[in-house]
Amino acid sequence: MVGSIERMGHNLYSNGSIQNFNGLEEKLDELRCLLGKAAGDPLRIVGVGAGAWGSVFAALLQDSYGQYREKVQIRIWRRPGRAVDRATAEHLFEVINSRENVLRRLIRRCAYLKYVEARLGDRTLYADEILKDGFCLNMIDTPLCPLKVVTNLQEAIWDADIVVNGLPSTETREVFEEISHYWKERLTVPIIISLSKGIEAALDPVPHIITPTQMINRATGMSMENILYLGGPNIASEIYNKEYANARICGAEKWRKPLAKFLRQPHFIVWDNSDLVTHEVMGGLKNVYAIGAGMVAALTNESATSKSVYFAHCTSEMIFITHLLAEEPEKLAGPLLADTYVTLLKGRNAWYGQMLAKGELSLDMGDSISGKGMIQGVSAVGAFYELLSQSSLNVPHPEENKPVAPVELCPILKTLYKILIRREQSSQAILKALRDETLNDPRERIEIAQTHAFYKPSLLGQPTALITFPIAKESYNII
Repeated sequence: MVGSIERMGHNLYSNGSIQNFNGLEEKLDELRCLLGKAAGDPLRIVGVGAGAWGSVFAALLQDSYGQYREKVQIRIWRRPGRAVDRATAEHLFEVINSRENVLRRLIRRCAYLKYVEARLGDRTLYADEILKDGFCLNMIDTPLCPLKVVTNLQEAIWDADIVVNGLPSTETREVFEEISHYWKERLTVPIIISLSKGIEAALDPVPHIITPTQMINRATGMSMENILYLGGPNIASEIYNKEYANARICGAEKWRKPLAKFLRQPHFIVWDNSDLVTHEVMGGLKNVYAIGAGMVAALTNESATSKSVYFAHCTSEMIFITHLLAEEPEKLAGPLLADTYVTLLKGRNAWYGQMLAKGELSLDMGDSISGKGMIQGVSAVGAFYELLSQSSLNVPHPEENKPVAPVELCPILKTLYKILIRREQSSQAILKALRDETLNDPRERIEIAQTHAFYKPSLLGQPTALITFPIAKESYNII
């Protein structure tokens, strides 16, 4: 009877927070068994890309499972040759000396001297070099555990059982096309977990979204059953510092449930969901509006009132867009708003908007910023605008009694496009858009979304159907 109670307690709420978190080796053994790993053959997990979230994800796994060296190998790949500038090296030295445990670790590893020399300008540090000591170039203030770093892509991934895509969406296709060449002789199929948040727009044969998991599928030819997406309202440095967080791993049931269990930690709760592509698209959508939020914050001296006005408009646009993308958009409301909220509070896209509005960054500097990494919201603005401006996706206009392209009901998105992509307007235009008396009440946009059935399955690559929009006494049939 006692044994039965213990087993029940161990399994209770396996998709929530109440479970036995001390059974790390048992969780590792379960995943190894599922993957058919023989004794003496370690489970090989490889992170591809070493931005903030990719590095933290690898470090979380290393902290949890790295002690079982005979059963698992965890390594991370990043391109070699990225130099650390003098100012960053000086700041890194200050971080090291402010943390006694980090200082002692580097001294024990005979690695401290190179940071002294870099601070003095007597040598150059490289991003892959400091990553081995636990320092991510995009997150200097949060030292990680030391990581096994590989700079040769073929060496890193050729025998990997699990590959974690930590690349920006703009680099995912290119890198995985190269990876596919190294997997031609494989006898087993790896699992891929994508952390990337961003999209591309494709207009032929019909307008549709291409997500990072779809890029990986097309680049490698792997079945979507073996490609998953993990995302949530997360700030990488806070997760590594064990602030409470949660995420969802989305994809085929065969892998998402065991991986959710494997990844779950007391401070990092991982749920699972079958809707991979829509969650992935939502992860890219919130980056779009985060940039505008940063602009509003900077231009209004952090006015809570102005930011709340912007929040009302941007969330109504996101709700409108989710009704185009999902048959049951209500299920996405919580995850989307939570992810938007944390990104507006402390995300790199909001920071980027602030720096643009303050004049401390310019668009000519590009969207890959030193110390922050890729600002994925910029390319997402272009992709969403391009998609939603297509007349084949027309929706009813609330006042003009005619069908219009969806982007015409998204004034914030249109303004961001003019600022960031066309460069026709300055950041001040975002405030002009909010102050425009002709701007519809956000409530009206939500009502349009809720009362007109204009779900567009073709946007996510699903078969399309005949959709009828009732406007006044007329109907517009759109294929």
